[in-house]
Amino acid sequence: MKRLLIVDDDARFRMLARMLLEDADEFEVVGEAPDGDTAVTAARELGPDVVLLDVHLPDTLGFELVPRLKGDDGPTVVLVSSRDDDGGYGQLAEQAGAAGFLSKHDFSSAAIARIVS
Repeated sequence: MKRLLIVDDDARFRMLARMLLEDADEFEVVGEAPDGDTAVTAARELGPDVVLLDVHLPDTLGFELVPRLKGDDGPTVVLVSSRDDDGGYGQLAEQAGAAGFLSKHDFSSAAIARIVS
């Protein structure tokens, strides 16, 4: 089971994502963070295998945060947004070094598992 950190400023989304991921028994949610600074600290302390990272955070853009989270040997990062990929988020996620992009409308444990496998 992969250890996962959820980073999103929307507490409702964090709660729903946690429930969906834990119910599927593919991921163990080890923590949550509402912003970029907290995410970096949590990733260092918790050592997740995967970070589910919102594109728009109150203090930064997820695209800018990916390199800080990954470092030399950090977690796999999956960017998420309530917007679909018509804005080129998939390409921007790849350029930032993320494993992929997932619209929150398509969110599921299986979709994340496909991206990180």
